[in-house]
Amino acid sequence: MVPNRRLVIVVRADPVICGHSGEARNLAEAALQRGFDDVRIVTWPIDRLQATGLPLKPLDGVLPYSPGITVERPEPVGDYKVPDGRWLAGITGRLVELFTDGVPTVAMSLYLSPHSLAVADAVHVARRTGLPVNVTTVAEAVGSDVTNVVRACVEKDEFGAAAHVLSSYLEHDVCLAVSDYTRELIIAEAAAIDAKHGTTFAAQCRERVTVSYPAIDVGSYLDLDAAETSRVLDSRGLTADGYVLFLSRLAHAKGVDDLIAGFATSRAADSLRLVIAGNGPDAGRLQELAAASSAADRIVFFDDVDDDEKAHLMAASAAYVLPSKPRPEFVETFGIALAEKMLAGGGPIITTDTGGIGEAVGDTALIVPVESPSSIAASLDRILAMSPEERAGWETRARLHALQFDRGAVLDAILDRVARVLRVPTPVG
Repeated sequence: MVPNRRLVIVVRADPVICGHSGEARNLAEAALQRGFDDVRIVTWPIDRLQATGLPLKPLDGVLPYSPGITVERPEPVGDYKVPDGRWLAGITGRLVELFTDGVPTVAMSLYLSPHSLAVADAVHVARRTGLPVNVTTVAEAVGSDVTNVVRACVEKDEFGAAAHVLSSYLEHDVCLAVSDYTRELIIAEAAAIDAKHGTTFAAQCRERVTVSYPAIDVGSYLDLDAAETSRVLDSRGLTADGYVLFLSRLAHAKGVDDLIAGFATSRAADSLRLVIAGNGPDAGRLQELAAASSAADRIVFFDDVDDDEKAHLMAASAAYVLPSKPRPEFVETFGIALAEKMLAGGGPIITTDTGGIGEAVGDTALIVPVESPSSIAASLDRILAMSPEERAGWETRARLHALQFDRGAVLDAILDRVARVLRVPTPVG
């Protein structure tokens, strides 16, 4: 049966531990509810993801997708004589196949490099085949696209590589950034390229890039089953309101070292535990820091938290701490985990005003300076002294703020941008 309407999302999908992997899932699920009858996530083979060193969830802990969503992991093209690009060639080739059957298709890439490059290349190839092509493209830039790719190219004066990424981004019909902070970062780095090479990337980005906050499955964090929360806590040896939670990727930029130091000097360490949930390149160092801490016996690491457990651990925590800090390789350009925690409930959030975090939390979190363990300790002790009514007030305000990130509303706004592009007449001549 030929589909009537297709959505294709190109992304580093599950089991990668990243908020934007979850965003791809949420956009796909929302698309089914909006009448798309063919939804596909085109991503990388599991063995390739494992080989990269990316932090991954346990495979048996990844929730299944709804019927109607197909996850494709194209095999690499070529053999050992092709030293690199084999997997990207597989993804691009599969996209060409999907784009040449005439089905009205919205193709969306999350992360510019290399996903927007694959989509742009596939569209070019598809149109050259002479087969029917009916594709509208959407590219969403995240912070690491700029800090890890474009900015690095600017610093090393690798003009061609930076121009490749930005040109492919701007080739898309709709250009998005996950926060206003990200949009301004893109424009600033584009301006640096323009100043050196006489290009016009910054003006194009300023005109065309708009903000689309990450899509979250709001419903899955509301009205959690209390019995299931108790079961999750029992299985982890935890008690409700008995622990401070960090749940995110374990990387230097996340500030977990500052959290460990701050927790150890807080009065909260006398009665609460610190749960550090996640995995990533900094895991070993952080475990060594925790073991050497004066609160070592109060700190526990979980590297196997699955999708089912996450919301329950958030909802039952006394506080959630994400003391993110700007690093050359990464800046928190939104903070999806923060919004998820706000929806789940539980104790107040402690975080920093780094990158796009302020857009994620508004005025509903306790803000501490970057790299300030003493401020984290003071905020933990402040939360410990709060009355139940004060804690409930923080929880309610946070949830109301985070409702705006509902996946259906986010997808509707993206599709409205797509519709506006389709209504623009094609220039003649």
